[in-house]
Formats: sequence, structure tokens, C-alpha cells
Amino acid sequence: MIVLAATLAGCGFVDSRSPLPLPASLRAKEAEPPPLEAPPDIKRLVGEKLDSVFVSTSRPANVRVSQPLHDPRGLGWTACVRAELTSVMGQSLGTQTYRIFINEGAIADRRRVEGDDTCATENYDPI
Repeated sequence: MIVLAATLAGCGFVDSRSPLPLPASLRAKEAEPPPLEAPPDIKRLVGEKLDSVFVSTSRPANVRVSQPLHDPRGLGWTACVRAELTSVMGQSLGTQTYRIFINEGAIADRRRVEGDDTCATENYDPI
């Protein structure tokens, strides 16, 4: 039985979730999760990449950002961005809020905030 267990442990078949009653020393170790990214300088990032958040023709003004939070979907970060926007026709669109997703120090995605988003309760700082 020990020879079988050692053989199975050597080929990777027996791991930490195995139903076989093996001592911990014979089980494969679980992989460590990758480390989380360092928090981004959100003001600098949004200020330098404003076109990644807003369409340039919307002429964003009074741009404000929330503090970055760990993205619950992965290892990156998420933050909220608000600005006064203008339509293509020159009419005010009012304050618009977007949630941005940051991976490896770059804005990877952005989504307009819906009513149930936590961006409504965030504190914002001007960039």
C-alpha cells in the first residue's frame, strides 16, 4: 500500500484533495496564489490615460477618482472615475461615472456605472 501511495504521489495523481487517507508528507503541495499587484497611483494613471476612460470628444472636465480597491475578479485593481462630459453636439451630459479595471499598471477595461454599483458611495479626489 505504501509503495502504491508513493508511486501515485510521484506521478501527481495524489494531491491535497485526494480522497485517499495519506499522510500530508505524501500529498502534493497546493500551489501558492500569485502575489497581488501593488496599488496603482490612480491619479497619475487616469491623468495620463484619460482617453482610456473617456472619449476625447466628450471633453472631460472636473475629473475625480476614488481610491483603488483590489479587483474581486482577479489580482488587479478597480477604481471609480467621475467627470463632467459634453455630447458631440456640445450639450452637457452632466456627471458620468465609470468603473475602471487596472491590470499590470494599465487600464485594462472600463464600464459605465449602473445604479447598484458601489461607486455611488465612494469618496472622490480631483486629479
